[in-house]
Amino acid sequence: MTIGEARPGYELWRPNRAKPASLSMRLAVVALLAGSAGLMLVIAFGGWSALAGGFTWGLISLAYAFVYLLLAWLTWRWSRGALTMAIALGILLLIFSAVGFGSWFARDKEGFAEPILPSPVLGTLLAILMVVQAVLIVVASIAFRQEWHVEEERPIRSPASGAGPTPASAA
Repeated sequence: MTIGEARPGYELWRPNRAKPASLSMRLAVVALLAGSAGLMLVIAFGGWSALAGGFTWGLISLAYAFVYLLLAWLTWRWSRGALTMAIALGILLLIFSAVGFGSWFARDKEGFAEPILPSPVLGTLLAILMVVQAVLIVVASIAFRQEWHVEEERPIRSPASGAGPTPASAA
């Protein structure tokens, strides 16, 4: 028998995935990842002309947003590995955002190119992104501790006999 397969007459059941706390944490992580990706796209496109390094940093921002959307999709499919990646990338993005945060408010001097969105708006969006990353790190850490990966075998219920435990009675 291989991992992830049940014995004949049994089915795999993941009891921690049925809990309301797990369902709400999964939804929260997916929403935070998707919201972060949206904020990153707005910041990248709104400040594209003013980005140092221009095209290269713009592409990195787009790739980062794509990875966040991929992690949101994997989290929706109950992948615990996506949670650890979300935590790590959230910490990294929080650091990058904190480093670049002040520069958007210091662009009122001569010689700076004005981006599509006003610089103070981009700075405010970056501050919001930093808060969202801090919340994402905490929520993904809590979700990781919920042990979504735990599997149990239980007898397959036949509709005629009603044999076997139900998820409500097994808990």
